Amino acid sequence: MTVQIITIDGPSGSGKGTLAAKLAEHYQFHLLDSGALYRLLGLSLKKQDLLEKLETHLEQCVHIASQLNIQFLSSEQGTKVLLDNEDVSQQIRTEEVGSFASKVAAIPQLRTALLQRQRDFAQAPGLVADGRDMATSIFPQAQAKIYLTASAQSRAERRVNQLQAMGLDVKISDILANIEARDKRDMEREVAPLKPATDAYMIDSSALNIDEVFKLMTTYIDKKLVN
Repeated sequence: MTVQIITIDGPSGSGKGTLAAKLAEHYQFHLLDSGALYRLLGLSLKKQDLLEKLETHLEQCVHIASQLNIQFLSSEQGTKVLLDNEDVSQQIRTEEVGSFASKVAAIPQLRTALLQRQRDFAQAPGLVADGRDMATSIFPQAQAKIYLTASAQSRAERRVNQLQAMGLDVKISDILANIEARDKRDMEREVAPLKPATDAYMIDSSALNIDEVFKLMTTYIDKKLVN
């Protein structure tokens, strides 16, 4: 049986995570939040005082990546993410941990360590994979490839609303600067830089709500999936 794969790539704050979850529920597919894996590894390395020592302790960091103890537990309230049996669902969504993930993702050896773990998520009947290089690097064979983007300003506004809803006190100027810095780092990194696959369906969500983007996505995906 062919495992059907839908990839959603794009910059931080474009709405990938929310829409990937909606698509996984809609098609009854498995879900891979690849960004969470990098955030979890970044957080784990930070907790062990290794994030600033990636180059000098690379072998140790690679071992940690290959043995990362993580769980994704679905519930009516959403997906609970556990790292070493600790609920870090909110912590990994902060801008600080997002910057940890970007640093980790720039190291080829760490990306390799997480590569097979990501591919193992591709199980029948199908997978929705959300990330930055799902279509270009991890699942180039995907039947449906989407690149979701939005202006930096609109993404910053969304992040502010999201973080404030979590009870965090944030400034849009700080969030915008962080997003622009991460975009630059992700697009300019040597290994699997952030860019759309040549055959990706491009969607700019700056002026669209979630329902409008979801409709565009499902219309495209329904034409691509094999019945």
